[in-house]
Amino acid sequence: MSKKLLIPCLYLQAGRAVTGFGQRNLFGDGDVEKLARFYSDNGADELLVFDFSSGDEEHEHAIARIKEICAASEVPVMAAGNINRAEDVKKLIYAGCAKVVLNFAKDSNVELLGEVSRRFGREKMLVCISSSEEYNDHREQIHEFASGILALDAVPKMEETSSLPVILHTEERNTKALQELLSDPLVGGLSGSFISALELDLNEFKQTCKEAGIAVNTYESAISWSEFKLNSDGMVPIIVQDYKTDQVLMLAYMNEDAFNMTVKTGKMTYWSRSRQELWIKGLTSGHFQYVKSLHLDCDNDTILAKVDQIGAACHTGSRSCFFKELMKKEYDDTNPLRVFQEVYDVIADRKVHPKEGSYTNYLFDKGIDKILKKVGEECTEIVIAAKNPDKEEIKYEISDFLYHAMVLMVEKGVTWEEITRELVRR
Repeated sequence: MSKKLLIPCLYLQAGRAVTGFGQRNLFGDGDVEKLARFYSDNGADELLVFDFSSGDEEHEHAIARIKEICAASEVPVMAAGNINRAEDVKKLIYAGCAKVVLNFAKDSNVELLGEVSRRFGREKMLVCISSSEEYNDHREQIHEFASGILALDAVPKMEETSSLPVILHTEERNTKALQELLSDPLVGGLSGSFISALELDLNEFKQTCKEAGIAVNTYESAISWSEFKLNSDGMVPIIVQDYKTDQVLMLAYMNEDAFNMTVKTGKMTYWSRSRQELWIKGLTSGHFQYVKSLHLDCDNDTILAKVDQIGAACHTGSRSCFFKELMKKEYDDTNPLRVFQEVYDVIADRKVHPKEGSYTNYLFDKGIDKILKKVGEECTEIVIAAKNPDKEEIKYEISDFLYHAMVLMVEKGVTWEEITRELVRR
């Protein structure tokens, strides 16, 4: 049985989140990046963005904001609204959108679907319908060129059972009614005002859906607490690590209740030995730790948690509790991503704070044409070096190329995180 998806929706107007279709009141504080991260951390399966822009200039600004939403979101992003031509679809996909939604109330989008589906892939295309007629009039075309349907307000009365998943965008807010909608075999997911509400605990709603027999994505532990080896206090120590940087943040302890609460809510919960009570990290400070993964060690007596840390992990205000250096032996850090980021950061700093005699500043001063010329030359050097059986030469030339590529990245405002995200999406 496929899992039913819960998909919050951001309505984008003039670069800010608003409360709904045709509205101009800000939703929350209107910060779309912050909202995208909030939904990602709090149980959303995907994210839907409706662009309410008008005119080419505002539309370009909206696409730039959608790019920022995609960068902030840890879940796939779908874009809908103000899509009129293949170039719009291309820009949204390049911005990082996993899927693009074509509004079938527009005749031009009906004609556009086949073109963009062949060009960018059927799996990236959804169609938005607001009536059964829009589906039934174009059923064969939708099934051939789209991978799903976004239905506004009601499940379409289809002539036959659709093999395509239907995401229902609804203003319904009654929990029981929403669960009934999710129970419909045609409905593959829900979006709309209830699912998007900031006060809604999506993980808690998923638990109620699960108890009602609706298959949804929830956290589950592969090993039961009874199989853990506990310390003399009946607890297990937890090493907490930043999921992006691998920085060790803190050490804490869990009892069975804390472990079950962590798995249920997706927020790191511990047992406070000093207060003798459950402790949801961040509940008072706002410095929540959202679970990305939990691993048990070989002896079943220690858990490694990788988390998205909001703010500081340490009560002192430090990012990590481990900031008191006792001793250190100098060594070369050859972790590829850290090295790439450190070199990139030095190049970016040179652009902002020029240094006399710096070759990097020489390239920036000469401009984009000089940088591109050097990138091209280094590509050629790699090809020549690859004909030589000695790998030392190609190692040297690839290093040269990567440096010049990073100068180009800084010049064009492209980050390593954007590159790695693009590679992961492929």
